[in-house]
Amino acid sequence: MIPLKDNIRLARVPIVTLALIAANVIAYLLAVANHGSIISGPSADALLRYGAIPYEFSHWGQHCGFALAGLSEQIACTGQAHIVGTAPPQPSTWETAFTAMFLHANILHIAGNMVFLGVFGMTVEDRIGRLRFLCFYLLGGLAALGLQIAVAPSSDVPTLGASGAIAAVLGAYIVLHPRARILTVVILIFFFTIVELPAWTVLALWLAFDGILGAAGVTTPFGGGAGVAYYAHIGGFAFGLLVAWLLAKRPTAGSQLSSAA
Repeated sequence: MIPLKDNIRLARVPIVTLALIAANVIAYLLAVANHGSIISGPSADALLRYGAIPYEFSHWGQHCGFALAGLSEQIACTGQAHIVGTAPPQPSTWETAFTAMFLHANILHIAGNMVFLGVFGMTVEDRIGRLRFLCFYLLGGLAALGLQIAVAPSSDVPTLGASGAIAAVLGAYIVLHPRARILTVVILIFFFTIVELPAWTVLALWLAFDGILGAAGVTTPFGGGAGVAYYAHIGGFAFGLLVAWLLAKRPTAGSQLSSAA
């Protein structure tokens, strides 16, 4: 399922959404430039270094790295039982809350996220305004990470990708445009067709599909299901629902939103 466009006319060029897509693509290219591949993505070292690891946030000052266990490497963090030594140099923990939003595991991961950001982000940006949308996007990503940390504070698996921030965008979209319809390519093995679907159907399918990709290990190099940030998706989506509802409830914001639609 690939969304192409919605039926909402834009009043202005969605500069912030286009800039965010460009930033994600540039970050991906930089990440794969050193010991990575365009198709399979950045190296595991890069993902571990720049991904957001819940353990590092709940154990402030402790860091994680790869440690040799028998003939294989596994993630180990300072402060964990039976772990000695120090982790290799890496960014400050707070920095990874932002770098992780622009870090993707492979080409399929970033392509899927950018398609949904383009289709839905442009409309939300047009509705709430450019600067407000930028702040909303970043805060949505932080809210998504925050819930993931709260639910699994001792997890040493990095949270990767723009999915949490995009889930916030989707939550806002369904509040602001509940009756919108999305022109969508539906692929069934060797057959495909283009249909117009209700926005809520497309959003539900995205959340389900993103979860399936994570469970299959497509969006994480650390083992099938190990890095699935289910609660990050829930946190981002709930944040988007709440913020859009609050904006729609404000009288002054409501008149501005109506004039920009």
